[in-house]
Amino acid sequence: MNDFFRNILNIDFEILVLFGICFIFIIINCFMLIANIKKTNKLKLKYKKFMNGLSDRNIEELLETCLNTTNSVSTKNKEIELKINKIERRLFQCIQKVGVVRFNAFDNVGSDLSFAIALLDNNDSGVVISGIYARESSSTYSKPVVSGSSKYTLSAEEIQAIDIAKKTNVERSYIE
Repeated sequence: MNDFFRNILNIDFEILVLFGICFIFIIINCFMLIANIKKTNKLKLKYKKFMNGLSDRNIEELLETCLNTTNSVSTKNKEIELKINKIERRLFQCIQKVGVVRFNAFDNVGSDLSFAIALLDNNDSGVVISGIYARESSSTYSKPVVSGSSKYTLSAEEIQAIDIAKKTNVERSYIE
């Protein structure tokens, strides 16, 4: 009879051990399930944020739209860069340097009513304009300037206006 109870206890002990192991696995699985639910909720929040209220579209459509927009912006950016480069090249030929000298051309005329203006581009080329004021007349002359000099004879005031323009950049300088 002792053997009978021992056999039952052995069987019960083995079953208890199996049930204990199963119980431990069930508890571990419950913790894993809770962790997975938390991670899934975080992913759902990120997905909602990513979709930004666009529930009727799938991710593939969104990515395709984003790529098309990126390509469009990239193309437009290249076009803008080309236009800027073209404008910068043209800018070198625009008037960038100005020099003005006022002077009294004749002793019998009051004030410095005569002038010489040099209008030069980035390469010191452009024009020098002179206005000579007399009591009974006024004359205006222009002479081309290439690389800071002219093939025409320049007056001292015209040379001074060109020198002022060479030293300045889009600023007006006056010498009175």
